[in-house]
Amino acid sequence: MSDWTVRGTVHLIEDTKTFGQKGFRKRLVVLEQDKGRFTNYIPLEFVQEGCDAVDDLNVGDEVDVPFRLSGRKWQRDADSEVKFFLSAEATGFKVVRPGGKSDDRAPLPSESEAFVDDDLDTPF
Repeated sequence: MSDWTVRGTVHLIEDTKTFGQKGFRKRLVVLEQDKGRFTNYIPLEFVQEGCDAVDDLNVGDEVDVPFRLSGRKWQRDADSEVKFFLSAEATGFKVVRPGGKSDDRAPLPSESEAFVDDDLDTPF
């Protein structure tokens, strides 16, 4: 499998979750990419030992994350619908620019200010 790399700003870091009797561990990190009028959010999964490395990340850090795509097929039984799932499994990360402290960031707009864009054309 080939690895790709994505660059973005850390938007969310979830706690590590453990599954099954063997203790499979997974941790979700969501990157944010500003694409002009619309923001792109990219969920990346860190697994097993990679979960611990995420402790070195902070919300607001700009990072490069190599990842590989992984897909799987799932069907409850022979008569049920087949579903396909795709995940992006992170294989590491490099902090390009550390994020600022929460005091250094601009305050979030109030709820009334957040939805005032009359020129907004959604693509869907």
